Amino acid sequence: MAYRIEGLAPEAFESLFSMNDGELAERGARRIVAPSSRGFPCRVSLEDAAEGDELILLHHVSHDVATPFRSAYAIYVRKGAEAASFTDATPPVFEGRPLGLRGFDADGMLKDALLALPGEADAKIRALFANPEVATIHAHNAAHGCFAARIERN
Repeated sequence: MAYRIEGLAPEAFESLFSMNDGELAERGARRIVAPSSRGFPCRVSLEDAAEGDELILLHHVSHDVATPFRSAYAIYVRKGAEAASFTDATPPVFEGRPLGLRGFDADGMLKDALLALPGEADAKIRALFANPEVATIHAHNAAHGCFAARIERN
């Protein structure tokens, strides 16, 4: 089963980087400078930010559907990041992290879910897409629960 993983559109977040800290706080967002090169996964580039990179930490609705499975959580976006795209391959941000993979049907209802330990994401994505009811998969970091990426059938 072919699949595609794309980072979020950077245009949706560009204006945040020109806001001052007070304006960000009014939106429930924060400016962060990555203190290390691990643990600050950018949802645009789908890679961890490097130490010293500027990021915005914000609330993001990742599954905006009128079902009980509507979902939102905090994400990081990195200043100047370009949207990543991966076909039949997992992005760097999946490496070394356990992931919760949630398979949704076309109406946004959960149909299946799997836990992918480090190195298992590709196989688990393919297993979920083997179910014809699964239209999309949302990957979440298992420990922190934050949205990592949306995975589409290709």
